[in-house]
Parts: sequence; C-alpha cells; structure tokens
Amino acid sequence: MATPFPTATFKPVAVHPRGVSDDDAPARYDRLERHETPGARNSLWHWREAKSLVEVARNYLVVWLVRVSPSLASKRALLSAIGVGVGEDVAWGLEATPDVFWPERITLGEDVIVGYDATILCHEFLQDEYRVGDVVVGDRAMIGAGAVLLPGVEIGADAQVAANSLVTEDVPPGTTVAGVPAEPVARETDADVETGQ
Repeated sequence: MATPFPTATFKPVAVHPRGVSDDDAPARYDRLERHETPGARNSLWHWREAKSLVEVARNYLVVWLVRVSPSLASKRALLSAIGVGVGEDVAWGLEATPDVFWPERITLGEDVIVGYDATILCHEFLQDEYRVGDVVVGDRAMIGAGAVLLPGVEIGADAQVAANSLVTEDVPPGTTVAGVPAEPVARETDADVETGQ
C-alpha cells in the first residue's frame, strides 16, 4: 500500500565546515569570551560575580512564562523584554528555552522557528572558567524540537537544525544539520531513489 506522503531518509554528506580557524577549532570557540574563576570550586559557584541575583531571577520568571505561553505574540514580547533580539514573525515553540543568564546575547532573524523544547545557550560553566558568546539565528532558519545550540554559534539564513541535534559549530545558510554533534546532511527523497540519484 502506497503512502500518501513521500518518505525521506537523511544521510551524512561531506561538506567542508564553515569558519574553521587555522588550528582546526570551530570558529565559535574564537568568538567566545573566557572568564577565569579562582579557587578550587567550579565556575558555576561564581555566577553571582557575573550577573545579579535580581536579574537572573527576573529572567528565570520571564523564561518560564515564555516556555508555557501558547501565544506567539506574547512569547515575542516576553523574549524582547529580557533582551533577546527578536525578528518579525518569530515562532517560539512550547517549552523552548532561551539562555537564562545572558538572553540578551541571542538574536533571532525574521520568520525563525524555534521548535518544542529547543534550548539556546549563551554560556558554558566549566571547571576553571566560564564562557559566553552570542548566538545568531538567520532569517527563516528552523531549530527543531529538542535541539541545543551552544554559545557562539551562528545559524545561517534558511538553515535547518534537525530535532534533538547538538549544534557545536556554525551552520551555513541553506544547510540542514542533524546529530550529536550536528553534521551537514543531504535529504534523499523517494524520487531520488527511483531515479538512482
């Protein structure tokens, strides 16, 4: 019995990573601000030196409202209120979470879709330092459900991040990435299989 919709499978394709520095580290690492933390405790113990308790508490409450609100207009207004750069007609899915410490470092282009339970991080708390970086999502890009974007990444216009992917490097415009870590993939449709392409 034929299905009414074409089936699609994703397969990895060899693509030169965009933005790789001379030492082969992803470009996002070059864009991160590093803040050393003194003492034996890990950097998360030092968050109050970077952000005020009142600001983080306010952000947390607003983020909670963003996560549960069914209204896209309300979500856009709430995200803007905590400093997220929100383009026109952004669609922010239920339970999706912006960075609670540095939401002002997120920029979303026009018509961006951020799927259910996706997370956009602008910070990394590590053992001896914490890092912060801007996350930029280009116009008409799509972030799938459950995907995680790490600090410093740039998602190009019309790019697609598949559900449950971990984005550790920039995604070029028009590219689809999937996996942990996310890698470029090509979409193979039934028509490609039938024609042998």
